[in-house]
Amino acid sequence: MTPEQRALRGRLGAAVLHSRYDSRYLTEAARRKFSERFINQVDPYRRLPEAERLRRAEQARHAHFVRLAMASARARASRKKRRTMRGDTA
Repeated sequence: MTPEQRALRGRLGAAVLHSRYDSRYLTEAARRKFSERFINQVDPYRRLPEAERLRRAEQARHAHFVRLAMASARARASRKKRRTMRGDTA
């Protein structure tokens, strides 16, 4: 089976799966685990009041996405610099 055929088979499987189930249901466990990551980061021993724990976890989540955005911007700038040095116009 060629890579293109495998890709089409995968796309078909994903389409069938999402036609049968709600995407929120399919990703519920992953979303829960992702949120728990930040709660564990800010209050691993569960000593803070719930509201404060959730507030801090939300800020940790926000910081995570800001870090990703910064890394993405650095990578884009680096690629642009390399293209400029090579004389590429695109």
